[in-house]
Amino acid sequence: MKTKTKVLSAKSQARRLIEKLPATASWDDVMQQIFVRQKIEAGLADLNAGRRHSQASIKREFGVA
Repeated sequence: MKTKTKVLSAKSQARRLIEKLPATASWDDVMQQIFVRQKIEAGLADLNAGRRHSQASIKREFGVA
């Protein structure tokens, strides 16, 4: 049986992120949460589009290999 995935708008997602923060959260806290979410979604989109890097290529890029 297939389940339906509910797609939330960016506004709804931002509201959910903000609601999870403590009442004492600063603007920096809000921006950090949004930034992290944005980066995670961009990474997932890259994976879904087949844009991947091997661990070896990342090590070479950063001079760790």
